[in-house]
Amino acid sequence: MKIALLQTGKTTDKHISELIDLYTNRIKKYSVFEIITLPDVKNTRNMPVQEQKIKEAAKIIQSLSEDDYVILLDEKGKELRTLEFSGALGKMFLLPKKRIVFVIGGAWGFPETVYTRADYKMSLSKMTFPHQLVRLLFLEQLYRAFTIIKGEPYHHE
Repeated sequence: MKIALLQTGKTTDKHISELIDLYTNRIKKYSVFEIITLPDVKNTRNMPVQEQKIKEAAKIIQSLSEDDYVILLDEKGKELRTLEFSGALGKMFLLPKKRIVFVIGGAWGFPETVYTRADYKMSLSKMTFPHQLVRLLFLEQLYRAFTIIKGEPYHHE
């Protein structure tokens, strides 16, 4: 099964970008993986937040297919320990889906249309992080989950 990270906006910090590339290459040793970057909504200076969220949601929904298992990385989602995440990921590979898509939304979060489309909501932390850093944190955890699934040494066990 393929895995994708769907994100809004480019990663502009070169140091974070380099680490994202590092973890992306590590993950690709375990699974077919891609990062899909949607362009930011344009001309948001005077646009109401709700309108920004709706425009962003349309791009997200358009990027998904019916055969996708969609997981929102969202502060309202369930927090999982690393071992729990690796177990859940292993079970996701058994689903009759073509792709697992993890979604990181924009700064204002997701509107109801995206929540409705989601199959699962997961939180990386109750703390607030910049979106570019969330990308890196998630990729590190995805990589770590694969190493656990493959039975490689995990320093907490």
